[in-house]
Amino acid sequence: MDLSFESRAARTGRGIAVKRREQSLGAYGAVVALVVLAVLPWVLQALDADYYLGFARRVLIISLAVVSLNLLIGYGGLVALGHAGFMGAGAYTVAALTHAGHLSGWLILAIVVVVSAVLSAVIGLVSLRTRGVYFIMVSMACAQLLYYLAIALRVYGSEDGYTLPEPLQFGFGWTTADESIYYLIVLGIAAVSFAGLSHLLNSRFGIALRAVRENEQRMVALGFPVRTIQLWAFIVAGTLAGLAGALLIGHNGFVTPSLLNWSQSANLVVMLVLGGIGYRWGGVVGATVWLVLEEVLRQMTTHWHWPLGLILIGIVLIAPRGLCSLLPKAFVEKQHG
Repeated sequence: MDLSFESRAARTGRGIAVKRREQSLGAYGAVVALVVLAVLPWVLQALDADYYLGFARRVLIISLAVVSLNLLIGYGGLVALGHAGFMGAGAYTVAALTHAGHLSGWLILAIVVVVSAVLSAVIGLVSLRTRGVYFIMVSMACAQLLYYLAIALRVYGSEDGYTLPEPLQFGFGWTTADESIYYLIVLGIAAVSFAGLSHLLNSRFGIALRAVRENEQRMVALGFPVRTIQLWAFIVAGTLAGLAGALLIGHNGFVTPSLLNWSQSANLVVMLVLGGIGYRWGGVVGATVWLVLEEVLRQMTTHWHWPLGLILIGIVLIAPRGLCSLLPKAFVEKQHG
């Protein structure tokens, strides 16, 4: 009996040691990736390939949106089909503030965070009263309401969209017009957001959220405030998506109502499925692969949707749990309940 207990204790100890080693490797990998991305502007400038800096910045912004969606679907078990609505809300908040004459980038981003959080709370309170397919439909309906509202706002260009009158200013002479500076600002915001989400998922809140995903009724029976936990996850996800939308209008210099359409939300879901639902870096991998394939195929043919669709089908057949399932566990840790 004692030997059996000691054997189990030894296996548990080895498991904990392996887990810690994988977490350390994952952290080192993240640091290396951050350093590489930080020096990218100078590398591309030396190679006379400045165009790819803008592309890398777009990948970071879309990755932020997909990672926030992963918090809902992968960790909360809440399949939402209206996530692009929060991106559009963030972008149009920037449009409204610049139209009113405000150009301070940091102030605008702070206001976007507040507006996105409040909007997420309101939509979350409505959506979380439903479950399953009804939750999907309500979340999509709310995003479509925002879409039609954007079309109705003639002051911001209606269907033609809105173009920023001037670049956003971040002090020290930094503006969104400076490709390298704005890239580093986006990288910094994305890095802080990813680190914050990682900390959140390792906290008691993250553990409780995954437990709700696995067995909601048991968590209710244990006395956990399930609705509150889900609502806060919805607010965090929506706020980060709104922040991504604000960064995107700074990147493009304009926004159109099409950003809020349900088809854009569907694209975010496909990117997440492609990378791997519930994997720590599933959103980043999925967004990167999707955008790279799209960029390459656009340069090859005007009918790029066809080969992209075939490639995506092939990837899903080869890796039904996402591309992260094919990578070393240390770098793509998946959170279980």
